[in-house]
Amino acid sequence: MTTARIDARFAALKAEGRAAFVTYIMAGDPDYATGLEILKGLPAAGADVIEVGFPFSDPMAEGPPIQRAALRALSNGMTLSKTLAMIAEFRKGDQTTPIILMGYANPLINRGFTTFAHDAAQAGVDGLIVVDIPPEEADPLADALDAEQLSLLLLSTPTSDDARLKVILRRTSGFAYYVSVAGVTGVKEADADIVAPHVARVRAAGGLPVAVGFGIKTPERAAAIARVADGVVVGSALVEEIATGLAMNESVTDRVLSKVESLAKAVRSARVESLTV
Repeated sequence: MTTARIDARFAALKAEGRAAFVTYIMAGDPDYATGLEILKGLPAAGADVIEVGFPFSDPMAEGPPIQRAALRALSNGMTLSKTLAMIAEFRKGDQTTPIILMGYANPLINRGFTTFAHDAAQAGVDGLIVVDIPPEEADPLADALDAEQLSLLLLSTPTSDDARLKVILRRTSGFAYYVSVAGVTGVKEADADIVAPHVARVRAAGGLPVAVGFGIKTPERAAAIARVADGVVVGSALVEEIATGLAMNESVTDRVLSKVESLAKAVRSARVESLTV
């Protein structure tokens, strides 16, 4: 039962009294081999849950850093099938870290929801975020994922009222993903004071752990969100390390994992620090 990995991880972290650190990378960025190396290194660097983007040519929810990452991956021949192969390779050495795929509907429709869900489960995927399928139209995909015991994570946002939250959370499982800012990834910054009441509302509405993403780039910002949410998602800041490493002819793997370590440390110590202040 693949959803068990998500539940087990959040239960363990709740017992520890800390938030999950959720990292995002684009599969195949900057190439398959390097992307796999980064993926394999994330848990030891401090990632509790890993989101893996599958590249798409029109990633409408993403800001420039992740758009460029998708183009780098596509230009090097990355596909949804290769993304699943990368996760299967990761699973040979890690059977406990939850993996969430994140992407867009077109590749899934092209593959067929039933086939995709089966293939994803076989590869070791635990859940799926699809940015451009509205919750009102998510039932066919959710049914296919349910059949393979995979979680669907539908996004809630600052504009999701109580009625809308019920629709979003009806088919959401694993954890609830709250988008902290209106707009695309990697542009605005999340404010913990503004986010906190929204997180509480989403948690009350669905009874699920709530992870906050979009607008979190620094250890300080990650720590602040970790004090009010059950999970902290960082993506653009990690993807930017790849771009910088390529531009400076440095090891992109070392840059990314170093960034993960600094952010993970901030998330892990956030609530301890707040208790000692």
